Amino acid sequence: MHKYAVVCIDDDPLITSLLSFQLRKVIDTKTTFIETYSKPKEVEKHIEELIDFGVNLVFIIVDYQMPEMNGAELIRKLKKKYPWISCIMLSGQANDLVVGELKEDHLLEKYIAKPWSESDLFEVVKPLIDKISEDRPD
Repeated sequence: MHKYAVVCIDDDPLITSLLSFQLRKVIDTKTTFIETYSKPKEVEKHIEELIDFGVNLVFIIVDYQMPEMNGAELIRKLKKKYPWISCIMLSGQANDLVVGELKEDHLLEKYIAKPWSESDLFEVVKPLIDKISEDRPD
């Protein structure tokens, strides 16, 4: 049974496929879903469903530049409803001001610039994955 989930949001399906492929190298997929979405407006509903089913969200990885809603808006919206969610922004488009404001407001754990290296990704997500055994709010 899957007890945990990691959510990746990027409007480019190649990016979410690559993230999913890379994350499978460091995440136990027997206990953890890796969910990918290309439409930010779908994400809140799906996260609510996961939480309702008792799945703990380990972290989300969000692109900045997306249609409908940018990554900063999505992070603010999700953190307001689920303050314990750890958020990582992976983008080639986010500016220092946006990233700085999110960090200042304690809404963003890390920012990773595109293109990224697998080792940079692992360095950021590994501490979050290592916390999986800790209890999280339901």
